[in-house]
Amino acid sequence: MIKNDLFLRALKGETVNRPPVWMMRQAGRYLPEFMAIKEKYDFFTRCQTPELASEITVQPIRRYGMDAAILFSDILVIPQAMNIEVQMKPNFGPYLPNPIRSQKDVDNVVVPDVTVELDYVYQAIKATKEKLNNEIPLIGFAGSPWTILCYCVQGQGSKNFDKAKEFCFTNPVAAHNLLQKITDTTIAYLKEKVKAGCNAVQVFDSWGGMLSPVDYQEFSWQYIQQIIDALKGDAPVIAFGKGCWFALGDMAKSGASALGVDWTCSAQNARYLTGGNITLQGNFDPTRLFSPPAEIKKMVHQMITDFGKDKYIVNLGHGILPNIPLDHAKAFIDAVKEYNP
Repeated sequence: MIKNDLFLRALKGETVNRPPVWMMRQAGRYLPEFMAIKEKYDFFTRCQTPELASEITVQPIRRYGMDAAILFSDILVIPQAMNIEVQMKPNFGPYLPNPIRSQKDVDNVVVPDVTVELDYVYQAIKATKEKLNNEIPLIGFAGSPWTILCYCVQGQGSKNFDKAKEFCFTNPVAAHNLLQKITDTTIAYLKEKVKAGCNAVQVFDSWGGMLSPVDYQEFSWQYIQQIIDALKGDAPVIAFGKGCWFALGDMAKSGASALGVDWTCSAQNARYLTGGNITLQGNFDPTRLFSPPAEIKKMVHQMITDFGKDKYIVNLGHGILPNIPLDHAKAFIDAVKEYNP
C-alpha cells in the first residue's frame, strides 16, 4: 500500500483534507543536483540509463516532498523507438534530421515491440519504485500523438508548427496513418509502464492549442480518446491539453480520471466547461514562480479556494522553468501542505 495516497484519492474524486501537489517537469533543470548529473551525461543517456533516470525522478521528492513523482523521461523516446532519429541539441532542443514529409516516409515508420525498444524505461520505473519505497505514487507519461507528429514533421520545436499543420492539411491520409502508428505505440508503451509499476499516466498534448477546435477533433482528440479507452481500465489517466480549453467539455466525457488546465483558463471556467464533476489539475502560471514566496503562497491558497479542495490536484499550468529560485518552488509546495480550509 502507498503511504501517501492523496494523489490517487483526488483522482478518484474522494474527499480529502487538502489537495495533492506535484509540478510538471519537477524532475529537472531548476535543481542543482540535476545539473550536476547533466554535466556528466547527455540527455538521452540520462533517459536511457535506469539508475540515472530513477535518481533524477526522486531528487525533487527528497528536496520538497511532493505528493507524486513523475518518471524522468521524454515524450520523444516514442519516435526514437519507431525508427525516427531524434537528437537533443544543447541550447536548441529536439532536432530530427530526417523529418517526415511524405507517405513514403510514413511507410518507413515502424510500430515497435515496446518491450524491447523501450525496456530501459520499464527498468527505470522498477528502480524508481524501489527508491520511493511505497511512500508516494509514480506517474508515467507520453506525448499525445498530435504533439509527437508535430516534432516528427516539423523536425524541431516551433512557435506555430506550420509544416506539421501543412502536412496534415495537404496529405491527411499519410498524417492519419502516422497518427495511428504513434497511437498504437503509445498505448502499448503506457500499458507496459503501468505493468512496471506506474500508478497513473498523463498524456501531454503540448501543441493541441495550435489547432482550431474542428481540426483538434480530427488530428488530436480522437487519438487521445483511443489512449484513454485502452488505458482507463488499467490505471487513472490524466489528459492535459495546453491551450485546449475549447475541448474541455469533450474531454470531461472521455473516461479520463482528471484533466490538466493551463493558466489561460480560470478555475471557474474550467469547472463550468467540464460540468463540475471531474478532477481538475493545474493551473498556476509557471512564470508566476518568480513572484516573492509570500505572494506565491497567497496565490496558491486563492487557487485552491477557486477550484475547491476536492476533485483537484495542485500543479502548474505547464512545466517549471529552469531558472526558478529553489525557495520559490518550495513556497509553492509548502503553500499546499499548509492549506487549511
